[in-house]
Amino acid sequence: MGKPRVLSGIQPTGNPHLGNYLGAIRNWVESQDQYDNFFCVVDLHAITVPHNPETLAADTRTIAALYLACGIQLEHANIFVQSHVSAHSELAWLLNCVTPLNWLQDMVQFKEKALKQGENVSAGLLNYPVLMAADILLYNADKVPVGEDQKQHLELTRDIAARVNYLFGSEEHPVLKLPDPLIRKEGARVMSLTDGTRKMSKSDPSDLSRINLLDSPDEIQRKIKRCKTDSVRGLTFDDPDRPECHNLLTLYMILSNQTKEAVAAECADMGWGQFKPLLADTTVEALKPIREKYYAIIEDETYLDSVLREGRVKAETIANQTLDRVKEALGYSKPL
Repeated sequence: MGKPRVLSGIQPTGNPHLGNYLGAIRNWVESQDQYDNFFCVVDLHAITVPHNPETLAADTRTIAALYLACGIQLEHANIFVQSHVSAHSELAWLLNCVTPLNWLQDMVQFKEKALKQGENVSAGLLNYPVLMAADILLYNADKVPVGEDQKQHLELTRDIAARVNYLFGSEEHPVLKLPDPLIRKEGARVMSLTDGTRKMSKSDPSDLSRINLLDSPDEIQRKIKRCKTDSVRGLTFDDPDRPECHNLLTLYMILSNQTKEAVAAECADMGWGQFKPLLADTTVEALKPIREKYYAIIEDETYLDSVLREGRVKAETIANQTLDRVKEALGYSKPL
């Protein structure tokens, strides 16, 4: 038997930040040799909310280059662009036609984003989880890395696959494989620099709330200098009344590759004037090799083109096999 297959992806909207890296990409890198990895840039998902068509293509290449810059190795992973494989859109339509409407209306993320968008909410946002299910099911994924905010989507993917198998397959010959969650390691949840109770997000209107992976050293220093803190001297983890303190100590712990106990002892008597420069310098050094490798990759258009071309070919081979199997189960004729 081969390695279990993993499928995951990131939207090409906004600049990827430290939360994306520590919450997802770094974990992919650390465990990549254990799996047959398919990492896509999910540009079809990117247009479920208003987007800038002038930057979408460039942003898509940025994400692909950052996968490589962060340490994804092609001997362990396949990198491709979602929209380059048409089977994603076609399977999403087929799955939409067997997915009950109330399943989608009950999704927490749809409710939250629909409230923000008001009358401009699109059918695409409602159907976002079905497209995500198509992404996963096309590649017969065994595992899908998920955080708390994506667990409901994976449960829906399993429900949709089980419904297709019940309606069009059999116990002996299921049409689709049901994926299992791959739970991220503890400590990867990175919070906003301006509000320690909220997750760091690309959608936050304030750029000061996040450290982007491609921020310059000066930008990193400026953001950490201005990040929200408190007036208490001495820094401690796990104080519910000091969420920013816990968040910044956690960032320092991860980026400096130290234990929680070591950081707690080092910073116990520090004030913010001493700690912030320490965190800023540590962050700059941790992100320096990623930033340098990224610019080398993004400037070599031929290399990046070849990575995405080879990724598309391999992805299409597997995705089209799954799509043909689903279409046959639903009763479609083969093209002449």
